[in-house]
Amino acid sequence: MRTDTSWGTLPAREHLPVEVTDAPVLDVTIPVYNEEQDLEPCVRRLHDHLARTFPYSFRITIADNASTDRTADVAAWLDSSIPEVRSYRLEEKGRGRALRTVWSHSDSPVLAYMDVDLSTDLNALLPLVAPLISGHSDLAIGSRLARSSRVVRGPKREFISRAYNLILKSSLSARFSDAQCGFKAIRGDVAQRLLPMVEDTGWFFDTEMLVLAERAGLRIHEVPVDWVDDPDSTVHIVKTATEDLKGVWRVGRALAVGALPLDRLSRPFGEDPRDRRINGVPGGLARQLVGFCVVGALSTLFYLLLYSLFRTMAGPQLANAGALLVSAIANTAANRRLTFGVQGRAGAVRHQAQGLAVFAVGLALTSGSLAALDAATSTPSHSTELAVLIAANLASTVLRFLLLRAWVFPERRTDGSGTHAAGPDATGSDFTADATATATDDTAVLYSRNAR
Repeated sequence: MRTDTSWGTLPAREHLPVEVTDAPVLDVTIPVYNEEQDLEPCVRRLHDHLARTFPYSFRITIADNASTDRTADVAAWLDSSIPEVRSYRLEEKGRGRALRTVWSHSDSPVLAYMDVDLSTDLNALLPLVAPLISGHSDLAIGSRLARSSRVVRGPKREFISRAYNLILKSSLSARFSDAQCGFKAIRGDVAQRLLPMVEDTGWFFDTEMLVLAERAGLRIHEVPVDWVDDPDSTVHIVKTATEDLKGVWRVGRALAVGALPLDRLSRPFGEDPRDRRINGVPGGLARQLVGFCVVGALSTLFYLLLYSLFRTMAGPQLANAGALLVSAIANTAANRRLTFGVQGRAGAVRHQAQGLAVFAVGLALTSGSLAALDAATSTPSHSTELAVLIAANLASTVLRFLLLRAWVFPERRTDGSGTHAAGPDATGSDFTADATATATDDTAVLYSRNAR
């Protein structure tokens, strides 16, 4: 996998050029394991369909997952006899490993995959990839659970599929309807950045890829499909379900602590309606103001609760300092993640130190207000103290926002190559090493393309 990409924001989506290029527009990967009987008829059926109906150039890539039968020989024969077919041989099993390896080395701008049994009606292939070619979407998935889909399968698999998607919606807040349908596509530029973040090498690969893409704000297009269950499927349901649940826990934990550099997948301002520029307002300011106000309101409530608690044990100045310190740490962490979109642990200590400096400004204002109140009346009521503190906090809010935006979390700028020239590092310090190690593993198991 490539790890030398400049990690600025993704460029704006554009329609793929119509002129003929050396690389095929679409690369369809078929991961297989011990499919010597079904491989040839399925590949020839897919090739015939694409040759008759697909208006762009295409390639079919067979990814052999360490088969122990004659699958490799059949794949080599198809590679040598059909110009649009090529084959890869991997010495380790895993559908996710096969897809990540083949996609990472593909030169096509649109990448897709489907199961070798062709359970999904091939008429859905062009609607699947069309939004990616046009630049409308980043990923596309076939959905067996859409209302207009037509599905033939047993009640056991139907229950498992719906239960799994319910788990995803409740635990990871997933909004896509079908994670495991073996019929998906992704733009090549998105895959280049997204694949190094996906750790799973088995059946959970699809789900992890979709969850990360959705959390990063990428657009996922869903296509209703006609789908017929393969009664001879070799998938081990219990083992697969167990691994999937482990994957849900791992991804959920990573998202909760902000360990994934999802900012690498962000689109330029203007793609998201929430980021549209307002005349006279710097880009992103409107959304940041909304986030800051929400965080500020919650922080103020938290501060007042802490002040009331500390006031029962200490005087007003000590109670104010303690409540403001605790709430300032929570406020900086919340604004870092929610208002300014900084993820990962890199720079967190520095941000908290700068946040404490901003806290000192608020402490001076609120302490000065309490001192002025004490000078005005020797025995102010608790409600009066709270009113003065609220007024002082409101007065420091504008200054706090300006300091956070301009000093603590400055807007990231890019140099000519698209790399960050300034601003907080949200990528996490250990990610590149992990991606490099993964790339080494994948490259080691990838055999060169069979000679024609």
